[in-house]
Amino acid sequence: MTTLDDDYDLRTFAAALDPEASAEAPRADGDTAGWLAAESMGFHEASSDEAALGRAARRLDADGRRLTGVYRREAQPGSLDAEGRPVATFASFDKTLHVGGGRLVEADLVAGVTVQPTHRRKGILRRMMTDDLARAKAAGTPVAALTASEASIYRRFGFGVGVRERTIEVDVRRAGGLLSEPEGSTDLVTLASLADVAPEVFARFHVRNPGSIDRHEGAWDHALGRARADGTPDPGVRAAVHRDATGTVDGYVTYRVESAGGGPGAPGTQVLVVVDLVAATDDAYLGLWQLLLAVDLVQVVRYSNAPQHDPLSHALVDGRALTISHDEDHLWFRVLDPVAALQARPWAADGVVTIAIGDALGHASGTYRVTSEGGDATVKKAAVRRADLELDVATLGSLWLGGFDPVTLAAAGLVRERRKGAVQKLRAMLLPDRPLHGITYF
Repeated sequence: MTTLDDDYDLRTFAAALDPEASAEAPRADGDTAGWLAAESMGFHEASSDEAALGRAARRLDADGRRLTGVYRREAQPGSLDAEGRPVATFASFDKTLHVGGGRLVEADLVAGVTVQPTHRRKGILRRMMTDDLARAKAAGTPVAALTASEASIYRRFGFGVGVRERTIEVDVRRAGGLLSEPEGSTDLVTLASLADVAPEVFARFHVRNPGSIDRHEGAWDHALGRARADGTPDPGVRAAVHRDATGTVDGYVTYRVESAGGGPGAPGTQVLVVVDLVAATDDAYLGLWQLLLAVDLVQVVRYSNAPQHDPLSHALVDGRALTISHDEDHLWFRVLDPVAALQARPWAADGVVTIAIGDALGHASGTYRVTSEGGDATVKKAAVRRADLELDVATLGSLWLGGFDPVTLAAAGLVRERRKGAVQKLRAMLLPDRPLHGITYF
C-alpha cells in the first residue's frame, strides 16, 4: 500500500524574491512563483504575470511567511505538476493577537490553503495542517488562527469560531443622523497623508479591541487603496480622518462610491462602500459614521467589517435604517497550549472551575483547573475524577476570549456541565472587557 510520502514530496520554505531582480521590479524566486500560481488557481483567481507574482512575493516576504508546497513525485507530461507547481499549498506566519486588557500574544496564522481537486482524499490537507500545528506548538506558540473560505473544514483540526463579523447597510435618507454629537472633528485627506498616520491609529485600535490581529503587508495595500490586482493605485478610493479635541488623529476611513442597479435611462443607487474603518475611540467611530452619512448623492452606506455589537444601531435617529445583509464566522482559534492561552487573557470574575478538554491531535488534551483572582488566572493540569465541564478543543477556541456564551454552547451540546452552576460560573469568569472585534483578513 502506497503512502503519502511515496507519491508526494512536501517542502516548506520561506517566501523569497529573486536576488538578481531590482527593488523597483521585484521578481519571485522559482519556488515562490510556483507556489503563488498554484494558490491563485486554488482560489479561482486569474493567472498572474511575472510582475504580479513579484509584487505578491514581496508582500509574503515582508510578512515572513512560511510556504508549504506538496509536489507530485511522478508528474504526468503536460500537467501543471510537470511545470513545478505544487498540487497543494499552505502558508503560515506569526502576528500578534489581542486577548483583552491590552495584552498581546503571538499567534500562528494559517493562510493560503488549497488542494487541487485531482489530489483530494489522500490526506494532504491533514498532513500540512498537523505538521504546522506541531511546529507551532514546539515553538511555544499558544494558539493558531485562520479565516476560512469554507466553514466545514477546520473544526476537525481543533479550530473553533472565535469572532464573527457582519455586513451592514445604512439607508442614508432614512437614518436621520445621530442621536448625540460625537466629540472631535473630521477632515477629508489625501491617501498619501493618511499612510503616515494609519499604522499608529491601527496600533491603538489593535490594543483596544480583543480579537484583533495585527495587520500584514497585503492588508495595508487594500486598506489604503494603493495596489489593485494590476499593481496600480485605486483612483476611486477616498479618505477621511477623525481628530480628537487635541487635534490628534484617532480614527480614519477609506471608501469608494459605486453605482448599483439602474439601467438604460434609469439612474442607479449610489452606494458608498467602506474599504477600511479604524477607530481608536468611540467618538472616532461615531464621528466617521457621521461623515459617511453626510456624503452627497449617496443613498446607501455599506460596511463589511462591522462589529457584532455595533453601537451604530443605537446611535442612529432611526435604528431601522441599519440592516444586516450578511453575518458569518470571521476568526477561528485553535488552542495549542491551554495553560499559556488561558493565563494570557484577563479574567472578569474570581472563581475556580475544572475543564476536561478533548483533543484528537493531543496538543490540548487533559483536565485543567482554572483559578481566577484579581483579573488573572492560574491554570494547572488537575487529577480529578470528574471535571466540572467537558468540551473539545474547538469549543475551547470559541470560548477562549469570550466571543461566545458558554450557556449558548451548552445548549448546543458542545459544553457538558458535570457540576451544577459551572457553566454560569465560567460565563462570569470569561466576560471580555470589550466585545470582540477584528478587521484583519489573511
